[in-house]
Amino acid sequence: MAGDKRTELLTVRQVLDELGGISRRTFYRWRELRLAPACIRLPNGELRVRRDVLNDWLEERAEGAAT
Repeated sequence: MAGDKRTELLTVRQVLDELGGISRRTFYRWRELRLAPACIRLPNGELRVRRDVLNDWLEERAEGAAT
């Protein structure tokens, strides 16, 4: 069905890879500083980042982005 597509949930490892291989330590530091994309904490404690949230976060940081 159109519009029923679920948003992809990315693991921290997938996000690190998409960001050019930044370290896990850097990502968690960004989280402490509230600079990282918003995460979802699953009941088992693992973090996930929605694909659309990551894409929006990257777009907001593009140099010369229209505001």
